[in-house]
Amino acid sequence: MASIATVSDLRQGYGRRDVIRGLDLAVDAGVLGLLGPNGAGKTTLLRTLATVAPPREGLLKICGAPVRSERDARKVRRQIGYLPQDFGYFPAFTVEDFVHYCAWLRGVPKASADVAVNEAIECVNLADRRTAKLRSLSGGMLRRCGIAAAIVGFPRLILLDEPTAGLDPAQRLEFRALLRMLKRRGLAVVISTHLVEDVAAVCDTVAVMSGGRLVFHGLPDELVRAAVADAVGDTHIERGYMSVLARGGRPA
Repeated sequence: MASIATVSDLRQGYGRRDVIRGLDLAVDAGVLGLLGPNGAGKTTLLRTLATVAPPREGLLKICGAPVRSERDARKVRRQIGYLPQDFGYFPAFTVEDFVHYCAWLRGVPKASADVAVNEAIECVNLADRRTAKLRSLSGGMLRRCGIAAAIVGFPRLILLDEPTAGLDPAQRLEFRALLRMLKRRGLAVVISTHLVEDVAAVCDTVAVMSGGRLVFHGLPDELVRAAVADAVGDTHIERGYMSVLARGGRPA
């Protein structure tokens, strides 16, 4: 089965600075956990996959379609749901207004928009706050509203940048259940996170970035086995993660 998104020999950056150079990655159906320290290039990669920032060099494909121009990007954005680390919103919008607006932006058909919005809001357990103004929500509720906006209509590629920031432990468990549901639907989900235990719990594959390169790409169990004897970390997968970062001079 063809990958839902691919980047080949990607070079990406800002101004005169390259953040990513020579990166290859295929995103298949299921959940991919994207790990790495601050500044590793995770957000830059997600912005590229979301077609927010066109590649400086290399090829991006979404659902098999090459994205070489803004016209190409507009065509594939209907297949992409994206939650940035910091997303903008109108404070006077209600939860329902905001998710409807994001559904309209993505081109969710009008005939099915109401059902899609209701389903997305229920998936993040905000049904009882659907008429609440965004300015009245807590940080965790705002994050859940952003997740609803990213998944509304269930696009084939869902990109979530630090989706569990501000969520309490119970809400993180609910989020993991949501990821499992999206996986059962055959969607591709990429989550960028610093919480290695979330990756261990629900991700099918893991990619570790350092210095704009992939230093690991494989199964969670393979990341566990990458741990060296004296690695730091409280869990097996944390020790594996710290080990691949320590030898990050060797790309995956």
